[in-house]
Amino acid sequence: MKVPKLLIVGSLFLITVSANAASFLSSLHRITTLTSTVPANGDVNPYGVAIVPTTTGALVANNVLVSNFNNSANLQGTGTTIVQVSPTGDLSLFATIDACPDGVGLTTALVALRSGFVVVGSLPTSDGTAATAKAGCLIILDSSGNHVATLTGNGINGPWDMTAQDRGDTAMLFVSNVLNGTVAASGAVVSQGSILRFELSNLVPGNTPTASSFTTIASAFEERTDPAALVIGPTGLGLNADGTLFVADTLQSRIAAIPNAVSTTQDAGAGTTVSQGRLLKGPLGLAIAPNGDILTVNAGNGLMVETTLSGRQIAARYVDVSHSRNGGSGTLFGLAVAPNGAGVYFVDDGNNTLNILH
Repeated sequence: MKVPKLLIVGSLFLITVSANAASFLSSLHRITTLTSTVPANGDVNPYGVAIVPTTTGALVANNVLVSNFNNSANLQGTGTTIVQVSPTGDLSLFATIDACPDGVGLTTALVALRSGFVVVGSLPTSDGTAATAKAGCLIILDSSGNHVATLTGNGINGPWDMTAQDRGDTAMLFVSNVLNGTVAASGAVVSQGSILRFELSNLVPGNTPTASSFTTIASAFEERTDPAALVIGPTGLGLNADGTLFVADTLQSRIAAIPNAVSTTQDAGAGTTVSQGRLLKGPLGLAIAPNGDILTVNAGNGLMVETTLSGRQIAARYVDVSHSRNGGSGTLFGLAVAPNGAGVYFVDDGNNTLNILH
């Protein structure tokens, strides 16, 4: 299932650049819609985005994996598929998953490792509503899309996004969780959103990976259920070279930092604020730009925003391709920087597409 390429240029972009700031986004000038992300079973609502690092099994280096959160009936928390998309827009099915005790609804939590293993999060419902949301799990697949392990408990409770420090035969994973007290609060805000860190070892093809050292490194992000979005809480995660983990704090419209995230044993609460408000409006997906800045896509305004480590919001692009500039919001979730910094891949769940800003 492939749609014609679409170029959106100049007039649809909002650009703000601080004086003397070296902005990554300012070098990107157009959007190409690569393809529909809807597989043969009709799953919709693309959430997670991950770049394939190595060719192995069914995985092809530099392709993009996309996870689907909804089924063909558009019920949230019921999508079971991961698709693989080439840089030219060729779509194939990578995996159909039925490997979580509570059911399957694949979230933005999606990581592809150099070893060929893929890890994806599930926050399932039985009817698409928050009332039936379950804690879910993390599912580990091999390079052919086969299920090899399922992780539950140990602080996994509504895994919503994920990033990793990939070390080859081991990896350190970081997962945001959004179901700590939210369903019981019936729409009220609770400050229990968490960030869980754990280690995966034995990442050797043909073996079963082992998970250990589960540690909660943050536990006080705001979160709540929502009739339209199912749940809102800490979403995008990005780890920079010095081991600082950045978190998209969606309800507070801010970017938070957790220093020494790879090694800390302390609970950072809701982290420290890097930047808040202005162009940040309900940030969801988050990634680290090649220049070290922080990229976020924002539910409240359709913008991809570039923020420096000192908190300056130095550039933005309007990337909500499925809505008008004044009406679009809430459709942007996962994003990932293309190899060699050639652009930024992002999904638009308003029209179920994978796009690249380049």
